[in-house]
Amino acid sequence: MKKNIIICGLIGGFISIIGFLFMPKDMKHFDYGMYYGYASMLLAFSLIFVCVKNYRDKHNNGTVTFGKAFKIGLFISLIASTIYVVSWLIMYNFFFPDFMDQYSTYTIEKMKAAGASKAELDKQISEMADFIKLYQNPFFNAMITYMEILPVGLIVSLIAAAILKRKTAPPELEVI
Repeated sequence: MKKNIIICGLIGGFISIIGFLFMPKDMKHFDYGMYYGYASMLLAFSLIFVCVKNYRDKHNNGTVTFGKAFKIGLFISLIASTIYVVSWLIMYNFFFPDFMDQYSTYTIEKMKAAGASKAELDKQISEMADFIKLYQNPFFNAMITYMEILPVGLIVSLIAAAILKRKTAPPELEVI
């Protein structure tokens, strides 16, 4: 079963970074990037259902507890999330080193277009400047990125465990 968890985690990790492939170089459409990113995460974490069902039906005589199913999902989520985080750190440091500056500019421009007051803009500019400084720290950057993807994996793991749990094996189907 460990092999299936590792394989599903690795495949899920590579699926989760599909959103990075659609990331435009000019970064003018951050909102769309969020949709691509979360869609690829959900697609990646759908493998949790596959792996838990496979374990239940083929390796555990048709039964699996909620806890065991959640544990399988948790490990897949951790593997896939780690691939996502490492990939983002590489992308950020080597391909998009000005990502936070562009995102900050985008956020401020969006606030201006929405009619934000000078005080609101000044506050946001100050907060973004502080965040940009923190984001330069690879550990902080990694933790923020984990907070982006790991909760999605945990939610999918909980849902999969709730749907796929089965305490007793199903009766054998009669052949007609």
